[in-house]
Order: sequence, then structure tokens, then C-alpha cells
Amino acid sequence: MAEIWVIGAGPAGLMAAEAAAGQGHRVVLAEAMPSPARKFLMAGKSGLNLTKDEPFDRVLAAYGGAAPVLRPMLEAFGPRDVQDWAEGLGQALFTGSTGRVFPKVMKASPLLRAWLARLDGLGVVLHRRWRWTGWGDSPRALRFDTPEGPREVTPDAVVLACGGASWARLGSDGGWAAWVAPVAPFQPANCGFLVDWTEKMAPQFGRPVKAVALRAGDRVSRGEFVISARGIEGGAVYALADRLREGVPLLLDLAPDLGLEEVRARLSRRRRGDSLASHLRKALKFDPAKRALLMECARPLPEDVAAAIKALPLPLVGPRPMDEAISVAGGLRFEGLDAELGVVARPGVFACGEMLDWEAPTGGYLLTACLATGRWAGLAAARACA
Repeated sequence: MAEIWVIGAGPAGLMAAEAAAGQGHRVVLAEAMPSPARKFLMAGKSGLNLTKDEPFDRVLAAYGGAAPVLRPMLEAFGPRDVQDWAEGLGQALFTGSTGRVFPKVMKASPLLRAWLARLDGLGVVLHRRWRWTGWGDSPRALRFDTPEGPREVTPDAVVLACGGASWARLGSDGGWAAWVAPVAPFQPANCGFLVDWTEKMAPQFGRPVKAVALRAGDRVSRGEFVISARGIEGGAVYALADRLREGVPLLLDLAPDLGLEEVRARLSRRRRGDSLASHLRKALKFDPAKRALLMECARPLPEDVAAAIKALPLPLVGPRPMDEAISVAGGLRFEGLDAELGVVARPGVFACGEMLDWEAPTGGYLLTACLATGRWAGLAAARACA
């Protein structure tokens, strides 16, 4: 029986451990934090979005430039497989109106407890507070700081599932980049963006902006976002994060279901005595948040107010700090990996999850790819030991 070590007990690492142990190998999980899957549990507090129930081509498109590399992994373990796996752990699921799939309990903790119990039944050993500190004298030799002091082990295969570089307090600090190469620089993904609001926007802080379209270049995101004291955040913003990071201007369409001429026609029927704010509320059903955005970003108001409503420039200062981002772009480049997710420079070492150089918007895509790449790497490590 071969021994496989997995570094990192987030979703990718847990799935790699399950896959490798299922092939009959002894698996050891080394986790730097006192408990496993902390970021997974934190994400689940607002409703654990497991995956997205939609056609495979649409799922694949969410991964942008990394889609060709991830395709075989997602074909082997895609959204339907994620649902079957979660149900196999006793989790009843439901699919929302947008195709997002959640456990009915809307929490991560019951699934995690069942998952850890399954791993325990497979003989997986979990070492807590074992922080990886680099390589030993051979390609697979691992050094750790542990509660009992420094340790070095040389397993038959290694799976790196070290996470990205966001939410460092939960364990993903990107420190592993000092020991594995090549690495694309980390950047915040699925993040809010900073805006220098005037004091007139203060009453809108915390309010959602609904039924809006955001445009960055040729990319359009429909949905909603939230106005915060520091800027904007929310799913519609996250979907454009890669473009906005590059400095592509952000334009808001505050009336996406109406054409420009229809907006002009409605604005032309203004009653005598109506203020502009009152007219916007009556003619276009604009709530206070939309009216405030128009007044904030289009002052002085142009003669063609309708054109501003359909393409309102929202000046961004830049992304929120990386440690406030849901996920990161950048990480271990695929050019340094083979088709099995093996690290070319270190035979017998594999990598998976958010530490790889891919990104995707929220909506179930992040977790799906972490699980798919974790399973892929775990099975590859098992084959390497056969």
C-alpha cells in the first residue's frame, strides 16, 4: 500500500484525499489550520452554492482562457456529478431560479461533517496545525512545522491543494508560491471595486441596485450589486472583475429592459411641477439607489439624460485588497504541469484547486472546479503509485 500526502484540507484537498483513498492507498492530510475547510465553511454561511445546473458549454465558458485545460476534468466530474456526490453524503439539494444548486439546509457544516466521516472510514489521517514549510532533499520530501516541532516526510506521492491568496486568516496566504514554480502573480478575483463617492451617496450605502446591466468592453453582466461606503460589490460586479482589473471602463445601464428611444419617450412625458427625481420614479420605476447613481455619476446632467441612463460611466479607483476578495486570479501556471496536473519539475507531485492559475465568477463554478481538479489530481497520484 502506497502512502500519499495531501497538503491542504480545503475542498480540493479533501476531494483529492477521497479519490486517492478510494483507490486503496493510505492517505495523510496535512492542514496548517486548527480545523479543515475553514474558507468552505465561511462561504457556506451565506448559503453553500455547490455548483451550477446549466448546459456544459456554458459551465465551461465561465473559466475563460483556462477552459481548454479544465475541460477533461469537468467532463469527468461536472455539475451533475457534484450533485450526485453531495446527495451521496446525505445532502438534499435544490436548484434556484438562476440554476445555482444549494443544500436545502443552506449550510456547509452538515456536508463537511459527513465528508470527514467518509474520509475517516476510508482510513484518511488528518494532521491539524501541520504547516508545510518547503521541500527536503528529494523531490517529494516535505518539511513541516508541527505542534511537536519540525518534521520531514517522504511519501510515495504528493498532492498540493494549498489554496490561493485571499482570506489569509482562514489559511490561504499564498506562501506556497516560494516553493513551486512557475507562478502567475496573484490578483483579486470576485472582488468589490473602490469608488470615491461624494457625501451625497452616504444614504445609499448598503442598498442593492437591482435590474441593472453592467458593461466592461464587450462583456455584459446582468443582475444586481450593492453600493457600499467604499465602492460597489456583488455578483454582477464579480463577473466582470477580470476586465475591470485591467482598467476597462465600467458603464451602467440602469434600464436594461428598455431601448434608448423608449427611455427618451418616457422621459419626454414629464408633468409640469414634477422634479426629475419624481419623474424618474414614475416614468422608469427608479428607486432611490438608481436615482442617486444617476445624479452622482452624470453631474452636470447632460441634455440627453436617456443616453446617460443607458450608459452611465461609473469611475472606479481599483479593486478591493486581495485579502478581501472571494478568490484570486493567478497561481501555479499550467505550463508547469502535465495533463495529469503533475508538477513537471517534481515527479510524483500533483497540484489542484484554487492554487492553479484559473478564475471563474461566483455561482457554483469555483467550487465545482476545485472538486474536479482535486479528484483529477488525487486519482493521478494514485496511478503514480500503482
